[in-house]
Amino acid sequence: MAAPTISAAQAVGEYLQSPDDLAKVAAFRKKLEKEKASIDARLRSGVKEQLDTTRDGLRKLFGTRNNVQAIKDEMETVDRMCSDPQYVVSTFDQISRVSMVHRNFEQTEEMVNNLLEMNSKLDVLERMLVEDSNDIIGPAPNLLRIHFQLNRLEAFRNQTMHQAKKSSTDTRNTLTRWFERLNNLIEAFDQYMLELARNILPIVRAGNPDVIVRLMKIVEMEAREDEKAIAIKLVKKAGKMDAASKFRSMAANARVIKHYRSKVMKCITESIQAKFDDVYAANERNPAGFLDDLVFIYKDLIRIESDVVPCFPPSYDIWQTYVREYHKALNNTINKLMKSEPEASALLTLHAWIKEYKKSMRELGIPAEWLEPPLLDGKEQSLIEDYLQLIIKKLDEWSENLMKTEVAAFTAREEPPELSSDGLYTTSGTVIFLDMVNQQVDLALDSGQGLVLARAIEEVNRVMRSIQDRWVKLVDTEYKKHTEKPEEVPGGLVEYCIALANDQIKSADFTEALSARIEPLVSEKYRVTIHDKLNDALDGYLDVAKKYTQTLINIIFNDLKPAVKQLFQPSWYEGTHAQIIETMRDYLSDYQAYLNESLFEVLLEDLLDTYLVTYLTALANGPKLNMPAAAERMRQDIDEAYKFFGTYKKMKELEPQMEVLDQVLAMLEASKSLAFLSYYAFAKVHGPCIQFVEALMKARNDLDRSAVSEVMDSIKRKVKEDNITDPPEPTIMKKIVIQGTLSRFLVRT
Repeated sequence: MAAPTISAAQAVGEYLQSPDDLAKVAAFRKKLEKEKASIDARLRSGVKEQLDTTRDGLRKLFGTRNNVQAIKDEMETVDRMCSDPQYVVSTFDQISRVSMVHRNFEQTEEMVNNLLEMNSKLDVLERMLVEDSNDIIGPAPNLLRIHFQLNRLEAFRNQTMHQAKKSSTDTRNTLTRWFERLNNLIEAFDQYMLELARNILPIVRAGNPDVIVRLMKIVEMEAREDEKAIAIKLVKKAGKMDAASKFRSMAANARVIKHYRSKVMKCITESIQAKFDDVYAANERNPAGFLDDLVFIYKDLIRIESDVVPCFPPSYDIWQTYVREYHKALNNTINKLMKSEPEASALLTLHAWIKEYKKSMRELGIPAEWLEPPLLDGKEQSLIEDYLQLIIKKLDEWSENLMKTEVAAFTAREEPPELSSDGLYTTSGTVIFLDMVNQQVDLALDSGQGLVLARAIEEVNRVMRSIQDRWVKLVDTEYKKHTEKPEEVPGGLVEYCIALANDQIKSADFTEALSARIEPLVSEKYRVTIHDKLNDALDGYLDVAKKYTQTLINIIFNDLKPAVKQLFQPSWYEGTHAQIIETMRDYLSDYQAYLNESLFEVLLEDLLDTYLVTYLTALANGPKLNMPAAAERMRQDIDEAYKFFGTYKKMKELEPQMEVLDQVLAMLEASKSLAFLSYYAFAKVHGPCIQFVEALMKARNDLDRSAVSEVMDSIKRKVKEDNITDPPEPTIMKKIVIQGTLSRFLVRT
């Protein structure tokens, strides 16, 4: 145990324990100085001894190093003398030449014997190779034997040809011809080896994994020989070699490097790609069938892991090699499939297949880093975008082609429209278009993604609205030609307008049914978009249908222009109104026969409104009326209108609409004093309509200017007193346009 350390204060304290000890300080000092001198003397003596010992050790080390170097030099001299007999044997050159002559005699004898026996050996080897080659997945019983014999013959050939390099050209040519059969057999065996490499999996499946083991033994042996030959050649290039070393390197110089390992691996890669190419070629026009047939990938990999991997040396890492090559071949083939521009359904199937492939490879325990490069560069989600773009492309292409055909038929109108199963006019293009939309929507549904379906519906809406706009513009253009230059346009505009109107209702029904079918299949997130877009298309169809019915009405009144101009003119008193009724009757007869029932009801309502507006506008802007003949003629007109429209509408539905004519007739017949009473019944329904009433009063020839003023003053007072205003909902009177005096004059002129 180490002694405790004592401080200077403690040491002094031991000597100075009482005041009397201060007198002894000088004595204590002398004592301590003596002790210090003694310690210093001992230390100097110890240091000197250590230095002497160290010097002696160093002298011995230097002497040992010199002795070792001398021994090393002597050993090198001994080794040199032992390795080269020339230092100790004076006649070594003669012995060496005699030995070389003897060796040459032996080699010559061996060469002659080998040449003589070679053909018989080749006969046997060729027969064995043919037997094994004829059954490429068979047991290959002669594989190692053929290789062993060929290897010896090849070594003999290589050595012979190498030694003949300095011989004459004739000699070398003779040897070349002599070995030609051997060369052909070696080449055939090499091809057989590579064919075995291309059929590794079939050979294993045929129950002959030992063939693969023997194949790999040959490959490994040849690889080692290649390495030896390459190493000796490199050493030879690096510096000078003595005679013995040159002799030993002769075989290396003569050997043809086989590179069996790289060739076998290349054949494995090619065989895998060839298998994928065969499957793709068999299903080139059937992408879905191709993807179904790719199930062989999993079967092959399972068999490879269990039966092929044990046949290969671990250094080959053959399991990873196979997995990588299968994946690369798959990627190449899928890229080829994508370049062929498959249908939309194939893209969807491929997207689902890639998901399943990744899942299956994980279940097989295959690391993700082995599956490089990623299929489709890892952008398989872009398949959905491509899928959607293909749907859009098809919609645009088909709808455009369809419109070209339909527009050509519509503008030419060489044949009447087709009749549907219920006897109504229709066009074949609408049925085709709706079927096309149905197909594309079904394809989008197959994706199982609400986003894809929603975007597909957006595109359907876009195409539908585009087609609606094109038809509206086309019908407007054709109607304009019909009214301005009827002699230059083909007939049948009425029939085709009826067909188009019917098609709009058919399309609207389809759109409504489509919405009801697909909305429940998606989440709320996409349901709103789908509902809004289909509703927009539905509203568009209904609007276009109404546009077409209005065109049909315009066609009627375009024909009635001469008759309408005669209203309230002198000829009107003779009953020209009946011509208007008969013309409408003729048109409605055709409309009712070929127009959708719901559309016909809409058309009838609009026709009645157009008739009332036309009649009342003509009345308000007409000339002076001969009273009471005008009132009587007007009453007959109203009766004719009631009878005509009454054939299509129930009287209780017709009367509220026709009531305006009765009210106007009442104002026309009323006396000056009672006119405001008739007006009051009219104003309660239609509002003040002061301008119309004033025009009506002025048209009566039984009222002079002062009488008209009195009537209008009483009416205006009544309006002010009862605060009569326009009704909340506009009535037919809002459509009546009262022309100014100048306008009337110009029209009459």
